[in-house]
Amino acid sequence: MALAVLTLAANAQEKTTKWYDNLKFSGYGMVQYQASDQEGAENNGFNLRLVRMALEGRAHKDFYWKAQMQINGNTYDPDKSKTDIRLVDLFGEWQKYEFFKVKAGQFKRPFTFENPMHPITQGFMSYSQNVTKLAGFSDRTGEHGSNGRDIGLQVQGDFLKNDNGRNLLHYQVGVFNGEGINQKDRDNRKDIIGGLWVVPVKGLRIGAFGWTGSRAAVGEKNRYAFSGEYAKDDWTFRTEYIHSQGWNSGFTSDKADGIYALCIAPVQKNKFHVKARYDLYREAKEWGRSKTLYEVGADYVFTNNLQVNLEYARVNDRTAANHDYNMVDLELDFRF
Repeated sequence: MALAVLTLAANAQEKTTKWYDNLKFSGYGMVQYQASDQEGAENNGFNLRLVRMALEGRAHKDFYWKAQMQINGNTYDPDKSKTDIRLVDLFGEWQKYEFFKVKAGQFKRPFTFENPMHPITQGFMSYSQNVTKLAGFSDRTGEHGSNGRDIGLQVQGDFLKNDNGRNLLHYQVGVFNGEGINQKDRDNRKDIIGGLWVVPVKGLRIGAFGWTGSRAAVGEKNRYAFSGEYAKDDWTFRTEYIHSQGWNSGFTSDKADGIYALCIAPVQKNKFHVKARYDLYREAKEWGRSKTLYEVGADYVFTNNLQVNLEYARVNDRTAANHDYNMVDLELDFRF
């Protein structure tokens, strides 16, 4: 009996060790100071832009899972004082084959290059306006803030290797509720979202995306995007155009669009960067309802887990009484 107990204990310890070896806990924080001199709406102050913690691991050698919480509330909620703990990611993915992976749960919508990027490596004080408005952050349909995520099922993969073993094509397509995070489908109609890109040379991606669906009490939404990115040797160039049709709330048109173009250039490789971005969004696809940000900035990377960012933006907002104003953003970003 004693030998049996010792054997079971040893086996349990071995399994426990394997479980903890397989489990990864991580997170990040983004502490922000932002100021604006917009006439009649001047403001400045400190903000916790994002605080997140995640667990991830493998339930099987071919099955990856992740759960991620946001603990500083919904930064896109109109009630800025609301603070809670929200589930942003909970999914599992079968990854046996490189050319065919299946993901189920709550995760990033497969729309645009920028949407699935980590907020720190994305590079600027916020995601671009077109991604924010047309990929499910503070979506123009009025959907609650969902950080570009939804609940659904997706397949994706990479294939067509060249002589160097690098895949030349990537595809991804999914079916989603269309209501954002932590919500059941209210109209029993699903959103279909997909994308395809080519990688003709190392570091270069050229892609196209499509999205069709609806949202309860709002109606249909049809969107497409064209994307290009070159990221190599610590240089990044990226641009994306998004067009949306559907959901007209008193505007002269049910359309909207936006484009951004950015460059992040190393002054000291992997340490010190300067950057610039042109960021345009047109509500109702009208110049009279456009908002444009001309941004310049820099970041300094102390370690892989700590960096500081400084950014200046000249804003032209034609929806505001006073169109032109200035913004300054300072951030301390860390990972653990």
